[in-house]
Amino acid sequence: ARGSMAAGPWRLLAATALTLLLSLGVSAPGLLRGAPAACSAARSSACSSARSAASLRAAAVWAGEVHRLITYIFVYEDLISLTCGAIIIWYFAGSFEKNVGTVKHCVLTVAFAVLSALLYLLLETVVSRVSEVEDAKGFMPVAFAMLGVSTTRLQMKRTLFFGVRVPVVLVPWFMLCIAWFIPHSSLLSNLCGLLAGEAYGLGYCFWLDFPESVGSKLDWVFPFSLLKRIPGLKYIPGSLAERRAFENS
Repeated sequence: ARGSMAAGPWRLLAATALTLLLSLGVSAPGLLRGAPAACSAARSSACSSARSAASLRAAAVWAGEVHRLITYIFVYEDLISLTCGAIIIWYFAGSFEKNVGTVKHCVLTVAFAVLSALLYLLLETVVSRVSEVEDAKGFMPVAFAMLGVSTTRLQMKRTLFFGVRVPVVLVPWFMLCIAWFIPHSSLLSNLCGLLAGEAYGLGYCFWLDFPESVGSKLDWVFPFSLLKRIPGLKYIPGSLAERRAFENS
């Protein structure tokens, strides 16, 4: 067991690497079909439909495609947004996985994706009457949920943000404004992710928490037992004591 946890600093975090691979796997077919050589002007609508096959769209969900409540976080429509998404996954998902462990990271990623999607679908019916709403896609709503959890549970009150000391609780809202300028980023879905994360951080989603003993047992259950054995991946244990020992090693 100790050998499975030992890892050099070069190793990728298990759940974070899995998220990156799923994003690449889901987005790559659409990116290839959307290449200029393959997509003429006459077929642009068909290519757009192919790229959005897993994105979050209300009409598709109501038609029974409930898988979109999760798959949308792996969808990117061009290389720029995919690159931005990879950086966001690496930074936010990686930090979150180190804090809560691989098992809880995976559980909360799915939970935040679904909660953000349901809130998005609820608010979209209202917002769409005023302005056009872009389809939700990419990992950013979940990243904002993770940021919301972190800032609501931090003990310090103020932090530096671009050289200015600001209240910690305002940092996610400043980040929300900055994210508006990222290509294909949906402001509404990012807002929903932030609200879901802050609700969890404040204790309103207590049913998503489970004891560390459960997390430690799940470490040895498939598919987590498989992640522990993959060379090159760093698996973060569910027990806080094990995580501290792991960090010290």
